[in-house]
Amino acid sequence: MIHMTDSLPPLDGLTVLEISSFVAAPLGGMTLAQLGAEVIRIDPVGGGPDLHRWPLAPSGASLYWAGLNKGKRSVALNLRDAEGQRLVGDLLAASGAGGGIVLTNAPGRGLLGPASLTERRPDLIHLQVQGHHDGRAAVDYTVNAATGFPLITGPEDVAGPVNHVLPAWDIACGLYAAVGLLAAERRRARTGAGSVITLALADVALAVAGHLGFLAEAQLGGTDRPRIGNHLYGGLGRDFPTADGKRVMVVALTRRHFADLAAATGLTAALAELERLLRADFTEDGDRYRHRQVIAALLEPWFAERKLAEVERDLAEASVLWSPYRSFAEVTGDDGNPLLQQIGQPGIGALLAPGSPLVMDGVAGPRPAPEFGADTENVLTGMLGLNAADVRALAERGIAGGPAA
Repeated sequence: MIHMTDSLPPLDGLTVLEISSFVAAPLGGMTLAQLGAEVIRIDPVGGGPDLHRWPLAPSGASLYWAGLNKGKRSVALNLRDAEGQRLVGDLLAASGAGGGIVLTNAPGRGLLGPASLTERRPDLIHLQVQGHHDGRAAVDYTVNAATGFPLITGPEDVAGPVNHVLPAWDIACGLYAAVGLLAAERRRARTGAGSVITLALADVALAVAGHLGFLAEAQLGGTDRPRIGNHLYGGLGRDFPTADGKRVMVVALTRRHFADLAAATGLTAALAELERLLRADFTEDGDRYRHRQVIAALLEPWFAERKLAEVERDLAEASVLWSPYRSFAEVTGDDGNPLLQQIGQPGIGALLAPGSPLVMDGVAGPRPAPEFGADTENVLTGMLGLNAADVRALAERGIAGGPAA
């Protein structure tokens, strides 16, 4: 949600240079930008590999680009040329007390390496997102394959791996990157010392798999978790079809949830008798999970006899957790959440976009992503003291660029 106030944004005064592509690093930069940091995204002249990445708007502009670069400034420089690299160092040096911060997933070539940039800015904070801890390349989809999740995802009768469409490790990595930069900036404020940080996408996936118990379960149990389709592992939760062809996900995490679900569906006595026959204790998560199939079989007719509106009515007073399945198109038609607001996005037009989900003083609604290269002249003149003729000369030599054609 969004909470509008007159106070300064939380990260006002922080300046971050972002040299990035794909998901993790741009998401980290946008997370900081939505909290008030000035994030200057620097791309090669002509655009990087994600400038035209799908999905595309009817105009042909990348919705992916627009989504991950909201609230940033866009500068285009020839990053393969020493002069372009020197300009990055100049911007770093000129970025003030709250600057000297680089977020990147690009390899540090030439003058863009952390050692060279530290010569320009001794208190440099440099965070590089990479594939593996040893520097090998990886993307979310290869990391996910290597971490084990596709082998426990999907219906019970599927033998091969099942991928999912959400780049979960990119997302977690981007948020780790934002936290890492803020932690380093806090330390620098105390000590004056910079930091050179690496963040491996594969390590993020491995860490989360460990935090959630997946690795310990396999280590101690000697086997992987089974595939269970849409059931909730270790508890009671599953999807049910309704009379009007909809589907709802229903979850009973606690004994109160389960008791309320039983009461709302009129199955309190039947479930108590089932509990007695099975010599189970349905107040316990484990027993609800072990007997999930037969419990679900009792619940199925209740949902199948009711339309979605009737399910909503009958579960309205219950503590049980549930939600209808909705498409993205249906989600965009829901204007009840102030997180989503209409913005005017250059190259696209009116667009529904989210701001930061953090509710805190100074956090405002979403700001459009810049048109590619639109801020090149303003940033170079405003931060480096160049004039318009200087920038035109850089453009003529292919060192600087403007908006893509």
